Order: sequence, then structure tokens, then C-alpha cells
Amino acid sequence: MTDQSPLSADELLDIVDEQDRVVGQARRGRVYAERLRHRCAFVLARDDEGRVFVHRRTDRKLVFPSLYDMFVGGVVGTGESYDEAARREAEEELGVRGLPAPVPLFKFLYETPEHTWWSAVYEVRCPRTVAPQAEEVAWHAFLTEDELDRRLAEWEWVPDGFEAYRRLLAWRAAG
Repeated sequence: MTDQSPLSADELLDIVDEQDRVVGQARRGRVYAERLRHRCAFVLARDDEGRVFVHRRTDRKLVFPSLYDMFVGGVVGTGESYDEAARREAEEELGVRGLPAPVPLFKFLYETPEHTWWSAVYEVRCPRTVAPQAEEVAWHAFLTEDELDRRLAEWEWVPDGFEAYRRLLAWRAAG
């Protein structure tokens, strides 16, 4: 780890209840330290060939540093909608402006002994040429679904993204 502090600890977030209703606000560092429920947007980004954007997070990330993820996205800011956060986060992390609005797929409550957040899952098409944020993304590639499936057992994945992907596969199978 570098001598720089983790990213975004001072960002103000909405705190929500079990029904995803806003009940207050807190700084991101406190939200994670005290396990306060908040909101996140997960965006599965595909190129024009249908390959999935996969990346390894930087070691400076506040949560799940240096792990792999098949989603771009992040926390929903205070007063921001899931849809707004999904587009903002996708454009920021991919380094692409003018993305189409990500398509909302479903929501679920992610809960572990350490973390809890409402998770809205989206999908978007993006250009093959991306310029991911160096502060957020240490490595990236577009993988076919078969390549991604092979990597699921080989790489260490962010647990919330892994759960969102598992639920996405089940949602598609049921639909």
C-alpha cells in the first residue's frame, strides 16, 4: 500500500432502512466503520461484442482493495438516485463520457457481518476503447462470459460483486 490514504472516506452518503428509505446521512468512513446501511449501484458493462468489462481494484480502495470485479459502480451519493449513480459511476470508472443510460435489472439487499447496502444492478453497452480511472482500476480487460466463468474460481473477487453476479445469472435463468 502506498502512503496515500484510502479513497472517498469523507464522501457523504444517505443511510437507509430495511425498506431502502432514507433515514439519515453519514460520511463514508463512518458508514463502513459502523456498518450503516446505504445504497450502491452495480453496472455490468459490455462492449459491442458482448464481452464483460472486468477489472482489479486498486490497493487504495476503502472497501475490497486489490480484488477483481465484473461490475463498475459504487455508492449512491446523498440525494442521488440509483439511475444517476449508475451512469456517473460507469462513466467515471470506464473513463467514457456519453454512455447510454444503464438499464436497471433488479435490486437486492447485500448483508454480511461487516457490510450492508441496497444494491441496484444494471447493464450498459460501452465502447471497446475505455480509459479507466487509475485511482480506481489497477488492471482491466473485456472477457467473454466463458472466460469470466473460468476466472470465477481462479481469482479473488469482491464479495458483493460476486454475489450480484450470482444473482444476475439466477435472474436471467428464471426470466
